[in-house]
Amino acid sequence: MNWMNVEETLRRAETPLFWVGAFTVASLALWLLYRLLSGFRIWVLGNGQLLSPKLGKWAVVTGATDGIGKSYAEELARRGFAMMLISRSQDKLDDVARTLEELYKVETKTIAVDFGNADIYSKIEAGLDGLEIGVLVNNVGVSYPYPEYYLHIPNLEKFITNMINVNMTSVCHMTRLVLPRMAERSRGVVLNISSASGMYPLPLLTLYSASKAFMDFFSRGLQEEYRRQGIIIQSVLPFFVATKMTRIRTPTLDKPTPERYVAAELSTVGLQSQTNGYFPHAVMGWVTTKLVPSSIVIFLGARMNRLQRTGYLHRRKMREQKNGASYKSE
Repeated sequence: MNWMNVEETLRRAETPLFWVGAFTVASLALWLLYRLLSGFRIWVLGNGQLLSPKLGKWAVVTGATDGIGKSYAEELARRGFAMMLISRSQDKLDDVARTLEELYKVETKTIAVDFGNADIYSKIEAGLDGLEIGVLVNNVGVSYPYPEYYLHIPNLEKFITNMINVNMTSVCHMTRLVLPRMAERSRGVVLNISSASGMYPLPLLTLYSASKAFMDFFSRGLQEEYRRQGIIIQSVLPFFVATKMTRIRTPTLDKPTPERYVAAELSTVGLQSQTNGYFPHAVMGWVTTKLVPSSIVIFLGARMNRLQRTGYLHRRKMREQKNGASYKSE
């Protein structure tokens, strides 16, 4: 009797279970299709001619004399933007400006300031006055000289002030200076170059990681505030790129040249409000935020940085011993 009741119950449940299973499979298939089509749109088709001087004659790039910033300046100049370059060294600014003028026949202007100081923005505001700015790239940034425990960082108070001024205050003030005129014209693009280090805590680079997380949150919040006014504000979170800051000399598939990275990243503008900018980096971002538990990512990041710290301190000690021996021999 009991067995017959079980069979009857299963028979009645068979049809509902079939439709639940069918709905689940169909939902997963549609989700997968959507992700594939979205990926094809972003990484293959790109955004077409979105980034052009139609947004505004001028593009502004901070930290424009090296690495990713210099590559943004070159690529935007190639697309026809007049370039405002802002960085610390006037000599380097003049070299980059001269190269852009010769290669791409565009107008250039420069402003030499140290973003580690807080009293520079009146000078920048005067330099930007009257310019129709279509693109702002907040790229300037500083990191640690080597991974280190927070309380062991040399000149910690000065280090904190400098990193906050360069990595955080600069983004807020540059956006304050440029965004109002973009909003008046209902068009413009702001690219905030954060870092994959801002996607999760990175021990021994803790302050840098936190400053980049601020940049990411600031960007995504502003995007929601101003997207209805025709403004695009994008948070860019690259993993390693072969630049002077990362000390990577030989590019690889997952550690591209800054030129290759920037060309890929610019194709995502308008399609992703938060992006890793480069397909291999997007895969790495998905793995480290969706697939692997954050506790494991943090543990592995700490382990990697401890090893780098040990290696750096060992090499520094060897150099000091060598220099001391040379001094004595003289």
